[in-house]
Amino acid sequence: MSRKAAPLDYLARWPLRLWLVLVAIFLYAPLFTLIAFSFNDSRRNIVWQGFTLDWYGAVFNDTDLLTAFGNSLTIAAISTVISLILGALVAVACWRFRFPFKPMFEGALALPIVVPEICMGVAMLVFFSRVMPWPDDLPWPFSLGAIIIAHISFSFPFVAVIVRARLASFNRELEEAAKDLGASEWRAFIDVLVPHMKPALIAGALLAFTLSLDDFVITFFTAGPDTVTFPVKVYSMVRFSVTPEVNAASTLLIVVTVLLTAIGLKIQGRDVAKMEGGQ
Repeated sequence: MSRKAAPLDYLARWPLRLWLVLVAIFLYAPLFTLIAFSFNDSRRNIVWQGFTLDWYGAVFNDTDLLTAFGNSLTIAAISTVISLILGALVAVACWRFRFPFKPMFEGALALPIVVPEICMGVAMLVFFSRVMPWPDDLPWPFSLGAIIIAHISFSFPFVAVIVRARLASFNRELEEAAKDLGASEWRAFIDVLVPHMKPALIAGALLAFTLSLDDFVITFFTAGPDTVTFPVKVYSMVRFSVTPEVNAASTLLIVVTVLLTAIGLKIQGRDVAKMEGGQ
């Protein structure tokens, strides 16, 4: 005898399960197709000729592509660290303090999230060309400074929103108890508040890193002639033709993103398990 689905037991209804399967196919089929054709032994991307790993060798032998990938990793790493610190401090300030024009400040904080990337890119182009021209003859990685600043400007609001949501569940009595036991403001912040924020900090760092690593529009407007990033380089390759080398480079970027996400989720799950075990 089959069990009747409850009103809120949505996954027990076959139309919804079918819809979820179709959505998953729609989202992930292009990615699996790209990965499959990165092993195609033919320069014509739409014709399967055979299996080969030569295109991955071509990617690792392409000096310009490796340089662009190194630029992207450097920009993502630096912007993630700064965005994480800045976003966490902004989230704590909005959560703990009351100050004039706070709603206006919180609304302005959300602007980089809701404003279209093309508008952000044009704004950054005008800013770095007219207001604060960025020198072109700086040594690496200072030559990437304009892109790093642009990435921080749209990354740290995401971190702030995630950490702010996490702080909403914090019991302030824990911090007060730590102070009653002799902890200073700094010790209470480090030993009580930061462990509670840690899952949100990991999630915010992962989001900031992937946003920076994958960004094309804003980077395209702020990159100089000698500061090509990986997405911009791939775009320049695609302009001529979509070859298996482009697929191989894109596959490597997907693998790096998935590995970093898996590592972050594992660390986050371990921290949650420790917190539950401590309770």
